[in-house]
Amino acid sequence: MRTALALPEVRWAAAALLVFLGAVGFSLAGAPEPVVVAAYLLCYLLGGWEPAVEGLRALRERRLDVDLLMVVAAGAAAGIGQWFDGGLLIVIFATSGALEAVMTARTRAGIASLLDLAPETATLLVDGTERRVPAADLVAGQVVLVRPGERVPGDGRVLDGVSEVDTAALTGEPVPVRRATGDDVLAGTVNGTGVLRVGIRRDAVDTVVAGVAAQVERAAATKAGRQLFVERVEQRYSVVVVAATVLLLAVPLLLGAPFEETLLRAIVFMIVASPCAVVLATMPPLLAAVAVAGRRGTLVKDVTVLEALAEVDAVVLDKTGTLTAGRPVVVTVTPLGGRSPGEVLAVAAAAEAGSEHVLGRAVRRHALDGGLRIPAATGFAALPGEGVRARVGDRDVVAGRPELLGTSAGPAAAAVAELQAAGRTAVVVLVDGEPAGVVGLSDEPRPGATAALAEVRRVVGGEPEVLTGDAPRPATALAARLGLSAVRAGLLPADKVSAVRERQAAGRRVLAAGDGINDAPLLAAADVGLVVSEGAGALSLEAADGVLTRDPLGSIAPLVELARRARRIARANLAFAATVVVVLVAWDLAGTLPLVVGVAGHELSTVVVCLNGLRLLAGTRRAGRREAPAAPRERERVAA
Repeated sequence: MRTALALPEVRWAAAALLVFLGAVGFSLAGAPEPVVVAAYLLCYLLGGWEPAVEGLRALRERRLDVDLLMVVAAGAAAGIGQWFDGGLLIVIFATSGALEAVMTARTRAGIASLLDLAPETATLLVDGTERRVPAADLVAGQVVLVRPGERVPGDGRVLDGVSEVDTAALTGEPVPVRRATGDDVLAGTVNGTGVLRVGIRRDAVDTVVAGVAAQVERAAATKAGRQLFVERVEQRYSVVVVAATVLLLAVPLLLGAPFEETLLRAIVFMIVASPCAVVLATMPPLLAAVAVAGRRGTLVKDVTVLEALAEVDAVVLDKTGTLTAGRPVVVTVTPLGGRSPGEVLAVAAAAEAGSEHVLGRAVRRHALDGGLRIPAATGFAALPGEGVRARVGDRDVVAGRPELLGTSAGPAAAAVAELQAAGRTAVVVLVDGEPAGVVGLSDEPRPGATAALAEVRRVVGGEPEVLTGDAPRPATALAARLGLSAVRAGLLPADKVSAVRERQAAGRRVLAAGDGINDAPLLAAADVGLVVSEGAGALSLEAADGVLTRDPLGSIAPLVELARRARRIARANLAFAATVVVVLVAWDLAGTLPLVVGVAGHELSTVVVCLNGLRLLAGTRRAGRREAPAAPRERERVAA
């Protein structure tokens, strides 16, 4: 409530409503007419000043919008003594604007809370001394120091050191890659356990991340003109109403008609023809849909996104973090040398106890979840770019990359080759220098992914396409598990945008879902871009039209269905409102429409379309209570 009252639109609308109720109370209590009129005038001022200012501003830009028309219609009603009707018109219009402001502010606040606020600084090396400088000031030729856990501040080449670098934000690859002297690194990637000395090769404005940001800006420009359908016709309709009112007043007077009768007819026409109900026909259902989407875990930036969602007929998806959880898990354990899977997993988890590597954490988490007894380890040491070493009991244990096997072609190498052929990551475990087993890890599909994709096919139609920067082998393997036939792997951000443009050129309306920085241009280029909050950074959040805060895949089909239902209600409202306007206008032109009947019909139609739009809230709440409980997560088993 306090958040809503912080918005000026809400405060003005609330004040106008309170004063309007006071004016009605004064009138019913028989207060002196000047007191009642003064109260209504204050209501007009509180609720109408902002629309009047906006309308006049639009006039200066040679546009005529409904804001000014509503104020004029209310003023016309007051001019013939219908203070109540004009005040009600002002209050309804101001309340609609307040509702829109609340929904928009709530959504943007939720999105803003997800933004990555990490400082962009770098450790610059100058003559052997360290100095903290803004990363934006880095230029080619400088040398920076990147410690464990820090982000690489600029595109460059490793001059000294060995580590593993997490590139998921830029490439979508969930497993860190080894980087040593002579290897290139990119700004925005995260250093692992080693210390790197990096020579900057590009100025800050020319980095890959900066290029992605520029792509986002170019792609987003194509959607800048998107607006509500009713707003596209509002100006023309308003001009027609004003022109018709002037003609209805001027022509009869020129033909000698009585002034008062002609003026009354023109005022009644302006009131009944004013597009209040038409404008409000679309906003309540769309605002209700925004609220329902937020309750379900999807933050939609504004109501125009709902209109675009209703038109979607193609879906493209990123792999890591969208189809998958973006977190590798153990899927197989291949024991060697007569050991059991549990023994191999236990010693590997013991060796990884001091590791912060994503694969090490996955191994340890799997052992703990399986209830294994993990022995104590001593002498832990990270082997940057290779793995970890520790003393477990009286044995020397090493766990890490397959390269630790050397040129061996035994059972361990065969197990590694089999895992890699299936698109999985292999971690070898050596005990006293001999292969003890191979642990297979995979970035597994999100729970319920197959069912969610089936719903996307049913609702949207067509086959979802996977666009990923990941390697072809794991991308194809995952797609096969999920029953997806359309996969494009090894893509750069610009390649993803090109894929979307191809579909749009064929007349398709594209919905895209992704998470990392590499997906920001994709989200901006798509007709509707939805970002997964778990891995989202500031750039992708800004580029997206909405944020998926829970169950990303499972939210897509219900969101599209919700948007289409809101569109159906809006269209029904428009048809009803237009019918009422036509009937009242025809009555006023062909006969004598009493002012009270005209105002009553106009206001009643406005109330009906508002209530019909807001019923979406109650309907979806009841539907939510009828939903069956979600299926339990499948448990992974350790294969022998």
